[in-house]
Amino acid sequence: MTDLKCKPSKMSREEFVGVFGGVYEHSPWVAERVWDAGLNEDHNRVEKLAEAMAKVVASATYEEQLKLIKAHPDLAGKAAVRGELTAESTSEQAAAGLGQCTEEEFARFQEYNAAYKSKFGFPFIKAVRNSNRFEILKGFKERLTNDVNSEFSTALAEIDKIAASVYRICKTVAH
Repeated sequence: MTDLKCKPSKMSREEFVGVFGGVYEHSPWVAERVWDAGLNEDHNRVEKLAEAMAKVVASATYEEQLKLIKAHPDLAGKAAVRGELTAESTSEQAAAGLGQCTEEEFARFQEYNAAYKSKFGFPFIKAVRNSNRFEILKGFKERLTNDVNSEFSTALAEIDKIAASVYRICKTVAH
């Protein structure tokens, strides 16, 4: 297990939500509920904190989960072009090389984003940090054949993977 450089168990609610409230895209309620459930020394470990946050999402209502999914931006979408992504999303997409798309690849992303949203009613979610634009485009094509329930579950699992990189947030926080 990996220890966090900050100590969530020693933080006030305000500090904890300030540091971890953005782990789940535009959904500080996840961090609020984790803190409200109680933190202990185990939560100073990356895996335990990520597990606690994932449990909160899993126990949320369908409406809360859907809102969380819809809070995520399109991959290589218009928000990225306009510079409107959160720092975490910008970093994730940059790590996958999405800013290096050719015009043709960018057009394919737009087509797939539109087709995916039309079919499922929410954006395509993929933890892209250890991926590349070619794998992501292939994933779009494959996942467009799924049913809505499978994709809903997949989206939540991918969001948890994205959030599991929570330890990076603590690097500059000292407690």
